[in-house]
Amino acid sequence: MGKIMTFGEIMLRLSPPGNQRFIQASSFDVTYGGTEANIAAGLSNFGHEVSYVTKLPNNAVGECAAAVLRKSGVDCSGISYGGPRLGIYFLENGVSVRPSSVIYDRAGSSMAEAVPSDFDWKSLLSDVSWLHTSGITPVISKNAAQITLQALKTAKEMGITVSFDLNYRAKLWTENIPEKQGIMRELMNYVDICFGNARDAALVLGYEEAGMDFISGDYEDCVDEEHMQRVRRQYGFTYLISSLRESISASDNSYGAEAAGDFGLYRGKRYMVHIVDRVGSGDAFAAGFIHGITEGWTPQRALEFATASAALKHTIPGDMNYARAAEIETLASGGGAGRVVR
Repeated sequence: MGKIMTFGEIMLRLSPPGNQRFIQASSFDVTYGGTEANIAAGLSNFGHEVSYVTKLPNNAVGECAAAVLRKSGVDCSGISYGGPRLGIYFLENGVSVRPSSVIYDRAGSSMAEAVPSDFDWKSLLSDVSWLHTSGITPVISKNAAQITLQALKTAKEMGITVSFDLNYRAKLWTENIPEKQGIMRELMNYVDICFGNARDAALVLGYEEAGMDFISGDYEDCVDEEHMQRVRRQYGFTYLISSLRESISASDNSYGAEAAGDFGLYRGKRYMVHIVDRVGSGDAFAAGFIHGITEGWTPQRALEFATASAALKHTIPGDMNYARAAEIETLASGGGAGRVVR
């Protein structure tokens, strides 16, 4: 398999230490992350040749964001530089009955202000065999939506596999919802593998079925075989993959996943996870599935690896997953119980 490319926005993350509230904080822990950046780092960690494309401000903060990815072995030569600022998000880590809270400060970021001429997709994709992006970037600005469409169109023309995470973020969907859904539906014409389910499709794509309320109704209907397959066939996806999370508290979750394809619906192993940092777990999952498929595994085996990858990410602070492939394989095969490895 050739090079994998991811495209999206990376941001500066500022968090009060530990489980402090914002009002208690006299300092913030600093890290960098964004769904496509996290996936790029995860795939590089699994041994893949990976490049990451975004637009960063041409200053020390932008360079710090790129340096985090270079440290993980990601090729950053395709990054465009310019624009006013790096987007920021503030994360207050929840615990027990108190949920985590995120405040975005990303308006006017370099990526949101990027223009199509910042990216020469034929050149950027010339040695790429897989492109991944998500539903976050196309809704941060109209220009970003146009850039994403150009990327996916070009990838499809060049015979490149495209994966896409619907990644609904309510704070990005407060206005112009029908317009945004229309953009997203157009993007789906170029997607081979999608991460999401019927609820995500209803929110992001405006997907409907007569008599069904996927947004407010029973979540099990959104992830059962019938409706996963209907969504998959509606948009022509090879696979539709969804995580299955049960929140017991902000500190403890049950985590599993499923994949729908021509083989039917496969539900994998579930894990009880005690959460150190939940952010980036979905990206660790996506990276794990992409890894498995590019290695030629069955989708079932790829799903088990992806789920174990996400489970381990919950134990790692920061946005990015630093679990090694061998550790993930051990957990997926039933060999992980938290015992000391001597």
